[in-house]
Amino acid sequence: MTAASTKAAPSENSLLGMIADLQDIREYRELNWEGSFSEYLDIVRDDPSVCRNAYQRMYDMIMQFGTEEYTEYKKRIIRYKFFDDPFDNGKDAVFGIDVHLMKLVRVFESAALGYGPEKRVILLHGPVGSAKSTIARLLKKGLEWYSRQHEGRLYTFSWLADDGTRTPSPLNEDPLKLIPLDVRPQVLQSIEREGRARYTLRVAGELDPVSRFLYRETLKAVGGDWRKLTQRIRVRRLVLSEKDRVGIGTFQPKDEKNQDSTELTGDINYRKIAEYGSDSDPRAFNFDGEFCVANRGLIEFVEVLKLDVAFLYDLLGASQEHVIKPKKFAQTHIDQVILGHTNEPEYRKLQSNEFMEALRDRTIKIDVPYITKWHAEARIYAKDFNNKRVRKHIAPHTLEMAAMWAVLTRLEEPKKHNLTAVQKLKLYDGKSLPGYTEDNVKELRKTARREGLEGISPRYVQDKISNALVRDPNSACINPFMVLNELESGLNNHSLLSDEALKKKYRAILGTVKKEYEDLVKNEVQKAITADENAISRLCGNYIDNIRAYCMKEKVRNSFTGAYEEPNERLMRSIEEKIDIPDTRKDDFRRELMNYIGALAIDGKRFDYRSNERLHKALELKLFEDQKDTIKLTSLVSPVVDKDTQAKIDIVKQRLIDHYGYDDQSATDVLNFVASIFARGDAKEQK
Repeated sequence: MTAASTKAAPSENSLLGMIADLQDIREYRELNWEGSFSEYLDIVRDDPSVCRNAYQRMYDMIMQFGTEEYTEYKKRIIRYKFFDDPFDNGKDAVFGIDVHLMKLVRVFESAALGYGPEKRVILLHGPVGSAKSTIARLLKKGLEWYSRQHEGRLYTFSWLADDGTRTPSPLNEDPLKLIPLDVRPQVLQSIEREGRARYTLRVAGELDPVSRFLYRETLKAVGGDWRKLTQRIRVRRLVLSEKDRVGIGTFQPKDEKNQDSTELTGDINYRKIAEYGSDSDPRAFNFDGEFCVANRGLIEFVEVLKLDVAFLYDLLGASQEHVIKPKKFAQTHIDQVILGHTNEPEYRKLQSNEFMEALRDRTIKIDVPYITKWHAEARIYAKDFNNKRVRKHIAPHTLEMAAMWAVLTRLEEPKKHNLTAVQKLKLYDGKSLPGYTEDNVKELRKTARREGLEGISPRYVQDKISNALVRDPNSACINPFMVLNELESGLNNHSLLSDEALKKKYRAILGTVKKEYEDLVKNEVQKAITADENAISRLCGNYIDNIRAYCMKEKVRNSFTGAYEEPNERLMRSIEEKIDIPDTRKDDFRRELMNYIGALAIDGKRFDYRSNERLHKALELKLFEDQKDTIKLTSLVSPVVDKDTQAKIDIVKQRLIDHYGYDDQSATDVLNFVASIFARGDAKEQK
């Protein structure tokens, strides 16, 4: 052995040891537990939840992660933390549609209690890209995780032959189904009397065809002694897994010529016919259709209404009676959540198809619309394009502006003439507007029934953000205009947009968003320029002294000369005009402010201008106006900038970097942009 190989061995062994140490042997043994039927009865007696049905397990799994409550438009909303995706660090988190997720969870709860929805197909309905598949994926991941937890454990069984071979229940059925139907109610009642059962225990239906056949043959072999029959049973822990096709099935449409209903219920295994002598022997049948695979868990029908009509008929029995009909066998009982999802065009076809009335009657439709809350939409893009995944710096408000455009395309035009689409968007986002109460906003939502079911998909926006990130390899950052330009240019080749009038409307909305961005960054730069809290505080003190003297009909002492002078009307009006206080309302505004300050003083509190949003804004705008000329921001668009001005601009730039999330390039870009706005304004004034 060479010296090199001698040195390599400890390293290899240490790696193996590390891997071994990271394995949880105790967990492995728990997940692969095996025991007798008698031991299983002891488990059930101690914890009846192990024999919950699929809906009960689904509801409990969601509730395992807890809830948060908040009020919106005077309505109590429950946010289920499960939909934050606790499994993949929020990769599949669903935002902004809490009301619709509440409706879905209520269906699961009602079904868990046996109130009727357990006999229905749950249909997630909404436009493309509205998180229908994401919700289904989350539910599947959740069931997999839950089945591995102590609280979510469930069990199935295998038949033990004399030669030691085992035949598992092909539908992974609960061992309690081995209890004969005529005595099963008494046994379940006995378990319930222990007082530990959360739900009324229901173990419905006959055994699957294979287990029924082996039950009959085994009972015959032991002379009818049921106790001896159970000695041929081995119970084991069941772990649900989509990849292993255990308890979770997925079915999606294929080419009509290749579709076969055996994909749902299984098919004959012709090689085993010779062994068992008949194609009607259940052991010669592969119970590997998606309904069989999904037993005890969830079956997802992707684009369910695109399926051939023959497949949809299979759903009728599976939903209402909880039975399927495998070829050459009697109806077989199943226990699973049936979840489908579909887009708008297919759902319209279902509504207009009179032959599918039975399916419509057995469907619970849950709308999954696009998000209509601005910052909830922005969270989607922030999740996908965060700093850990993206090498380029994304300038502040880039994702917000993309989200604003997407949401505006989904909103209906306000019917009230004094309300703009942007104001409506901000009301939905929780902002307040004069003259609009929570009841008004609630009414706006009620009258716009199609909102969220039309408009631009998040996928389109995500694609265009991606394009902007790679378009210029020499650029270290992207800004809102880069993304908005990508969104606009992409409309020409949008695969789902053929209406030119609609494209024109969406381009006009882009113009609105650009104007909003302009106002937003102007305000942001103004705040960066006026970030001197001492200067604002001095200006506020001066203003308050003057309005106090004005209201008390007194004079103000000039701090420089010591002389008493009339209140400075010009100063007061220059501040009040910044927040559109007309001359006719100035007295009311000043008295209201003095009364507010007086009330605070009575309570022993001191007035802080930051607590009054309107006054704070007015002071910032006034200070910006006073400092704008000294900083000479417009000189940024000039090729020559003096040292004094450059030093002041550098201070502002650093404030943008430190407090607003810009990097050096994006801070320079936004200062240049705002400077060009003021330069245009100055040019207009000179004309």
